[in-house]
Amino acid sequence: MALDIYQAVTDRIIELLEQGTVPWRQPIRGRGGSGEWPTNLESGRHYRGINVFLLAVTAWAEGYASPYWLTFRQARQKGGHIRKGEKGTLVIFWKQHATQDRESGADISIPVLRRYTVFNAEQCEEIEAPGAPEPESQAGVFEPIGAAASIVAGYAGGPRIEHGGGRAFYRPGADMVKIPEPGRFVDPESYYLTLFHELAHSTGHPSRLDRGLESSPPAFGSPDYSKEELVAEMGAAFLAAAAGISPETVDQSAAYIDGWRKQLTSDKKLVVHAAGAGQRAAEWILGERAGP
Repeated sequence: MALDIYQAVTDRIIELLEQGTVPWRQPIRGRGGSGEWPTNLESGRHYRGINVFLLAVTAWAEGYASPYWLTFRQARQKGGHIRKGEKGTLVIFWKQHATQDRESGADISIPVLRRYTVFNAEQCEEIEAPGAPEPESQAGVFEPIGAAASIVAGYAGGPRIEHGGGRAFYRPGADMVKIPEPGRFVDPESYYLTLFHELAHSTGHPSRLDRGLESSPPAFGSPDYSKEELVAEMGAAFLAAAAGISPETVDQSAAYIDGWRKQLTSDKKLVVHAAGAGQRAAEWILGERAGP
């Protein structure tokens, strides 16, 4: 049983990584009550150990604002229910199991590993999570960067941009960029750099430069995935330079680019090719379109 649980935890971590959770870049402020610490809504207790990682990263990956979690039964006991189609998250606990010592026959307790499935409060209906603040109360004061805002507004025929949630991504099938509210970023430069990155991804749509994102989406960690990340980040760096964003912020792009470059050290031409594609992505967004 224990070995199965350990494998389940390992599988969940791999699944989170495959969703694109990249550890060396996270400029988005967290939000939620209880100090952002994953907390059981029924007991009010903080989760501990590996559960903190599993729940916190899941909340980030899915864009959950609430730090509160509960089981299916706890939701029912509170008069609510889990929304249809929602997927639960694995947590584990050690419980003391009463038994007898095989040699002496004495009553003893041994720790036994148990697994549970929990759901974020935002996956529930008719459940109120006390203490969860409104998004506005956590947002910082955002001062737009004029040149960067003009680049975004000038992207003719670009994707739909939606604000909300806790992570940024581009969805080719819907041709939509989702990004947290501007005030949730550590600074305006980080907001625009992140938005530029996702907009650069959008230039790979079939209606634009067609890098096969919709017809053949690359698997996480594959050479094609790594190359697309390099293309998007280099495109973001070019756009940041065009907007006059500070060198310190562009340095973040350099670190991000280097992280993906190391995934493909055997491909000496990767960075050169990705830089060319990144430049074409930036030029497309800026309206300097020479075609694929």
